[in-house]
Amino acid sequence: MHESSLPKILVADDDLEIQKMVKAALQAVGAEIIIADDGEQALEMLLVEKPNLVILDVMMPKLSGWEVAKYIREHSQLKSIKILMLTGIGQQVNEATSPLVGADDFLDKPFTFEDLADRVRVLLDVSA
Repeated sequence: MHESSLPKILVADDDLEIQKMVKAALQAVGAEIIIADDGEQALEMLLVEKPNLVILDVMMPKLSGWEVAKYIREHSQLKSIKILMLTGIGQQVNEATSPLVGADDFLDKPFTFEDLADRVRVLLDVSA
């Protein structure tokens, strides 16, 4: 399988440790991983890279994950992008807000590699 046929995942989180953990967890999925350090960078990369899935932290500098998710859902050329909110704001808040911003799924921190990989596989519709 060559690079371009792999699904592309944009991970937007300002925490370097979380970036590393997500990247490690997703290696098993077999996808190209792109990292953004804040919401503004995530938006730029969305437009350039056109990923299949974006994994968003809620609390990020410049633009929040919620703002990025809303932007994706408001622009027809980006609507096919799947959104997974990955955040430590608490399950109830995550559960209540994720659908409001158009997220396809959410996962609370801390998370297991297996749980994250499983959710990503479902969103990308790829088998284990």
